[in-house]
Amino acid sequence: MFARRVLLLLAVGFLFACTSTDEPPVPPDVVAKAPALGIPASRWRAVLVAGDNSSPAFDNGIDALRDRLAAMGVRAIAAYSASPGRGALSSVGNVERGLRSTGGDACFVYLTSHGDAEGFFLRPGRQMLSPAALDQALTTGCGERPTVVVVSACHSGTFITSPSRRPNRIIIAAAAIDRTSFGCGADNDYTYYDQCFLQSLDGAATWRELAEATRSCVQTLEQRLGVRRESRPQLFVGAAVANLRLPGR
Repeated sequence: MFARRVLLLLAVGFLFACTSTDEPPVPPDVVAKAPALGIPASRWRAVLVAGDNSSPAFDNGIDALRDRLAAMGVRAIAAYSASPGRGALSSVGNVERGLRSTGGDACFVYLTSHGDAEGFFLRPGRQMLSPAALDQALTTGCGERPTVVVVSACHSGTFITSPSRRPNRIIIAAAAIDRTSFGCGADNDYTYYDQCFLQSLDGAATWRELAEATRSCVQTLEQRLGVRRESRPQLFVGAAVANLRLPGR
């Protein structure tokens, strides 16, 4: 059923790609035309990655998100950490293998670490996960299934590329390609973006709503703390998943 919807919507193209926080909201009539889509929580597969351990914020974010997903009914959750003794290490090889074997009826991937315009930093091996490598791994592991990817890192807008913009994907980035994100110091419990994402989970029904609420939360937090060069979180939503619901919603 989902594959047929994708084929129909391919002729229309993608619904929207928000490449700047200055862009207007998504028109209600555009969202209204998108199919409502709910996947049972038990059919979601999640891959959660803390790419660095220079701050406790990254592991804390993944730990909290894993607990929240489990409470929502998600059963298949693979977590990776840069800290030895916390399970599978977040090396490039391990993360790519985990993404390629995601399976299920829907995929959720959350990556939190440092980053730059070249990609996402993974301290084990001191390597970068590039946008091309992530796209290839998602294509192998998730195919045309509904797929939600969150990259919580500086310059993470670099992951919203032409090849990655597919009708079955939602790509959420914590910062524009030319911006940093905040809250990854040694004294932070969570990064600003991870904190806002977790805070916004309960009030959202769809992933699009969650991304928009998180972005608003980040903007408010940065303004309150006097951040002069805001992070400008980014959002791409494919036509087939504009109304994709969160697990258990």
